Amino acid sequence: MEPMLALDPTGMRLQAEGPGLAVQIHAQLKARILAGELPAALRLPTTRELARQLGVSRNTVLRAYEQLLAEGFLQARVGDGSYVAPLPPSPSAAPSRIGPADTCALPASPLWQRLDQDFRPARVLPGPPRAFRHGVPALDVFPHAVWARLQARFWRRSRQQPLGYSDAAGLPRLREAIAAYLRHARGLPCMAEQVVVTSGSQQAIAMSALALLGPGERAAMEMPGYRAAAAALALAGTPVLRVPVDEQGLQVAALEALGPCRLLHLTPSHQFPTGAVMEARRRLELLAWARRQQAWLLEDDYDGEYRYSGVPLAPLAALDTEGRTLYAGTFSKLLFPGLRLGYLVLPPALAQAFARLRWALDRHASVADQAVLADFIEQGEFLRHVRRVRRAAAQRREALLQAWQRHFGSAGELALSTPQAGLHALLPLEEPAHEQDLAQRAEAAGIEVGRLRQVGQVPGACSRSGLLLGFAAVTPSAIETAVATLAGVWNRRPAPQARK
Repeated sequence: MEPMLALDPTGMRLQAEGPGLAVQIHAQLKARILAGELPAALRLPTTRELARQLGVSRNTVLRAYEQLLAEGFLQARVGDGSYVAPLPPSPSAAPSRIGPADTCALPASPLWQRLDQDFRPARVLPGPPRAFRHGVPALDVFPHAVWARLQARFWRRSRQQPLGYSDAAGLPRLREAIAAYLRHARGLPCMAEQVVVTSGSQQAIAMSALALLGPGERAAMEMPGYRAAAAALALAGTPVLRVPVDEQGLQVAALEALGPCRLLHLTPSHQFPTGAVMEARRRLELLAWARRQQAWLLEDDYDGEYRYSGVPLAPLAALDTEGRTLYAGTFSKLLFPGLRLGYLVLPPALAQAFARLRWALDRHASVADQAVLADFIEQGEFLRHVRRVRRAAAQRREALLQAWQRHFGSAGELALSTPQAGLHALLPLEEPAHEQDLAQRAEAAGIEVGRLRQVGQVPGACSRSGLLLGFAAVTPSAIETAVATLAGVWNRRPAPQARK
């Protein structure tokens, strides 16, 4: 057979007579058959002949031939050798007026148009969190040794563990532990039967949209708001209305003015990204609106455990006597985002339907992760860790506020808001150009900031500008250094100190 196949000499040295050479022979013969260089009915050299030509063992060539025979590229004739099988013309060889970009293009569906407008996944940055990455808890205080011990315990007992398919709603033991925690710590009356374990709050939002929105029905969300929620709601193929927020959260009067709406996503305990906390009067007005409209409220309590004065607020769902509120929580902001475990607490009438939907989407969450988390909660480690991350977040919040006061003061165009809850502070800005300029300078200096117009809103939907500064993921000393760096790259002089 001419020309002879060319094998990689590096592969021959490192994997002499091993599978690597067989893979090379298989790939080159296959490519030449598809390109038409080896036509149908051509008799190939015997395995012994080709092995001698290439200087490899016969077994190596035999493995390559056997793979080509199994894939249908060769035909074996008993006593007569191996022949190239007749194949239809390769699509790449046929002339076409359609270019490669066209053949691979996504369909022009409304879903893709909405996703392209509403949501671009954030770039995942390597390495540990830096100042001021938002949405990340104090990972450095996580009890790695305890978690590793519980994981090892799970696998030591793997013969007794449910390693097959499991309950779509989640492990019963974990659901009971979640319900008990919410009753005790959050004042939310619920039972394990109302809990569906999800892969974080993002899946909870998507499931709610798919389950509750019918053809022509509309969803709504806060604006500015959690931009990824718009993408999740869009999966149901529904228009997503934007409701403005003020210093007390979502404006119920503005919601009323939008007309009929079937599902509302909101963050009343700590509005994302402004940090507003919805007062009791407005919560009751919202529940009354849901009752009149026969609408569903999806309460996203993504970081409600973090509150810096008093105890965490009771959820909106705890006030709901009509069963119109779905309560979504996540372990990403308390344990670590990579765990990908969260939950929905549903009105009893919806629980079974959501479990079936979860089964249709991806069956259930990892059994091993659920079991380890259940142990973590049952052994008291979860409550201890919640106290630990709250304390760390409070210290780091104070470090940010003090450093900001020293370098920028408490007034002027760069006055930082004082967060009453959550894991980030908001730096309000007047103009989009100012937001872009400060963010670019910060990022050039190695400081991560969240641009409000990227993380919190859709272009044209709201004119607010600002930067999000996450403080929980880095130490007080790193916060001090980062604020000083920002002061330098933003060309700010230290704020004048009051005379004693």
